[in-house]
Amino acid sequence: MTRLVSLLAALLLALTACSSGDGSASISSAVDSGATVIDVRTPAEFDEGHVEGALNIDVTAPDFDDRLAELDPEASYVVYCRSGSRSADAVARMRDAGFTDVVDGGGLGDMEDAGYPSGS
Repeated sequence: MTRLVSLLAALLLALTACSSGDGSASISSAVDSGATVIDVRTPAEFDEGHVEGALNIDVTAPDFDDRLAELDPEASYVVYCRSGSRSADAVARMRDAGFTDVVDGGGLGDMEDAGYPSGS
């Protein structure tokens, strides 16, 4: 029984660690404070609907790092994608590039949950 409880606890911890985003409160706080919202999905996905005012910088595009270099690394950013995987990758790359204030907004649903509905 103890082994089963330990296994379930480990599974719950792993699932929690894989959840997308930094949370609605962090997202709202950052956006309300003037953070730039970046959608890191493809342009086609972006055109299907995105958070109003978001920039589209495709994390899978070969020029992603060049596009990052055009941004102020000391400004505030909230980064999101479809489900949270690409945003986590983009946030890690931004932090590696010296960005100091980046919030992982997770997926588009996380942004909507935080009060930022998508539109086209």
